[in-house]
Amino acid sequence: MKYVRVGVLGAAGYTGGELIRLLLNHPQAEIVFANSESNAGNPVSEVHEGLVGETDLCFTSEMPFDKVDVVFFCFGHGKSEAFLKEHTIPANIRIIDLAQDFRIRGAHDFVYGLPETHKTVIADCQHLANPGCFATCIQLAMLPALKAGIISGDIHVNGITGSTGAGQKPGATTHFSWRNDNISVYKTFTHQHLLEINQTVQELCPGYQGRVLFIPQRGCFTRGIFVTAYAKCDKPLEEVQQIYADYYKDAAFTHFVTKSPDMKQVVNTNKAVVYVEKFEDQLLMISCIDNLLKGAVGQAVQNMNLMFGLDEKAGLELKASAF
Repeated sequence: MKYVRVGVLGAAGYTGGELIRLLLNHPQAEIVFANSESNAGNPVSEVHEGLVGETDLCFTSEMPFDKVDVVFFCFGHGKSEAFLKEHTIPANIRIIDLAQDFRIRGAHDFVYGLPETHKTVIADCQHLANPGCFATCIQLAMLPALKAGIISGDIHVNGITGSTGAGQKPGATTHFSWRNDNISVYKTFTHQHLLEINQTVQELCPGYQGRVLFIPQRGCFTRGIFVTAYAKCDKPLEEVQQIYADYYKDAAFTHFVTKSPDMKQVVNTNKAVVYVEKFEDQLLMISCIDNLLKGAVGQAVQNMNLMFGLDEKAGLELKASAF
């Protein structure tokens, strides 16, 4: 059986911990090192306490790239590009970056890793930029309609995310007494994930004239993203539903449903659930994911599976926290 040897950089944060949790239970992956300068020498389970009893792995300050097949970057945004300027990773080692540093096409060779649109190039790439959490959820809601050219005008999007989307480092809008029983808007119409969303819109529907108008919200829950979007559409609902069903019929983790979904259907899984409804000439598109899994490390492991020719679902058949 083929095994993939893995190194994790930035392993002490939320994404690092979730990635380690998935890889420990992956049938064809072996964690060679989990790098964290600040926690070097400490057991991983002392930081990621949910892993107590599951691993004896310790954090290390070392980075033995010659002993791995792939490296995951679990850094904060902006640190991946800086890291590659300061360190040399052998050309044969694959890189999966979970930050936003390489998601926009430019003077680099990173492939944008949304499996529902880029599966073929993902399988052949050496360096991969994992999509953002909001970007994943929003794109999955709109992809079939955009590809079929059945919506026009501006696309209005509202999305609410859990507190883990802000990362592990505490802040004024993440500590319990502020976040609990609260909801707020932030980065209205300017969220950084709009760059990659608009990139995909132009790729699927060149010359599309409408704007993606996005209002992100902070929710008073830990994990998950729930997106509602609407745009003008003249097609009957039955035709739209067929377009969506056909688009996702072969998707490993994205499921089109005909009943309005709940976010708990996807929390703790790598699933995305997508739903549509018509109101006169407006098409409502709903999508929900777990921001740490399908919106981050679950999708990253899915991409690793594709890059190494493994079963796309390997290590990712997880039960939803439905109750």
